[in-house]
Amino acid sequence: MSGNGFISSIRRLINSPFELLSQQMDDVLGDGGVLKQVVQPGEGPPVPQNASVLIRYSGFLEYSDHPFETNANIKYPQMMKLGRDVTLAGLELGLLTMKKGEFSRFLFQPQYAYGEMGCPPIIPAAAMVLYEVQILDFLDSGQVDDFVTLSLEEQHTAPLSTLLEVVNTLRSFGNRCFNQSRHDNAKDRYKQAVKLLQSRETHSDAEKQKITTALLPLYLNLSLNELRLQSPRKALKYGNKALEIDSANTKALFRCGQAYLELQEYESAQGCLITAQENKPYDTDINNLLRKVAICLKDSLDKQKDMCTKMFQGEKVRNQGLYCIILTAKLFKKCYNYNSH
Repeated sequence: MSGNGFISSIRRLINSPFELLSQQMDDVLGDGGVLKQVVQPGEGPPVPQNASVLIRYSGFLEYSDHPFETNANIKYPQMMKLGRDVTLAGLELGLLTMKKGEFSRFLFQPQYAYGEMGCPPIIPAAAMVLYEVQILDFLDSGQVDDFVTLSLEEQHTAPLSTLLEVVNTLRSFGNRCFNQSRHDNAKDRYKQAVKLLQSRETHSDAEKQKITTALLPLYLNLSLNELRLQSPRKALKYGNKALEIDSANTKALFRCGQAYLELQEYESAQGCLITAQENKPYDTDINNLLRKVAICLKDSLDKQKDMCTKMFQGEKVRNQGLYCIILTAKLFKKCYNYNSH
């Protein structure tokens, strides 16, 4: 008997690590295919169908101390859409049992993992795998998917509360992308939410007010996001849209001040920031930016002054040169007339 065969025989006589672990786990489906152990409980409702989840995970083979796949070292893991980005059947089923903040371990039988074929050379045939998973956050993007597939008429007749929930999910998705510095993706989410709100047919002043209230944070987010994308004119556009809703909004005034500064329109920037400072006189960000704008404005005025001075001096020199030419011509004329006589 070979060495490997002897070791296999010994292992069959004792419980393997996965077998020992399985004794402490719950049977999720009732067929033993997905076993679960909650290490740290979560809070709130479980992950809904077709949600987008933000998770940290690591997958292990038996007798291995190192994961065969993990995203634990990624600073900003991407949202994963159930049914699309999460392709392991057992993992998707396991995620649907989890809550926000929960950390759990799962054992997946081959039929819920990589099958009888495995995934050579990493996953051997008919392998049971262990996954450690933590739910950082999730969004009910399934509700968004369902809503955007409706016709405009169906969207208009849907309860306003449903639209506002969809918009809030899109904004949360955009915020998540923004925090991960995925600014183009964040912009798409924010603009999708704005489009849904703007296309809504309102039937009362109360509905119109709710739509307007929902638009304000989206315009503010778009303004800041455009600043991150180094598009100050677009940032100014969205900042002004926010001010059309709330002319005294401090964040909108601050965003416009930032945009004007980037555009080197210092007086306009100063005007916005002074108004913002009146609302929040002790705000550090406003005061620091206002000082920066004041320095830039002074430097700009000094440069204009120097330019005007140089222009004046140049004009003076040109005038002196013209005077010399005229004087020389007059002297030449006198000499010519004298010699003629």
